[in-house]
Amino acid sequence: QVQLVESGGGVVQVGESLKLSCKLSGRTLSWYAMGWFRQAPGKEREFVGAITLTGITSTMYADSVKGRFTITRNYVKTEMYLRMASLQPEQTGVSVCAAGREQSNSKTAWQYWGQGTQVSVST
Repeated sequence: QVQLVESGGGVVQVGESLKLSCKLSGRTLSWYAMGWFRQAPGKEREFVGAITLTGITSTMYADSVKGRFTITRNYVKTEMYLRMASLQPEQTGVSVCAAGREQSNSKTAWQYWGQGTQVSVST
């Protein structure tokens, strides 16, 4: 019943910034934790960051993006955002939104997934 749709991807130059959005839709009985993963071509999906489902806002990030990426959430719009600063070529890939019961850096812990939005960082 839960659907996730990402938007905001595109092509940027090295060092530029980009903001992604993830819209959660469908009837929900409770708030969900939401997170971002990145899947580079030919590689496994890997954790980027996540935010708590409700209450006190708390975020967690992969070490590779800590200090440069920021996750926020708008509960009225049921949307999550990922602001990516100082993008590097290794961050090229499909950014995928996820929702689940709790924050986790493991892809197996998440219940719902979007189709992803392409982010390309040129060299």
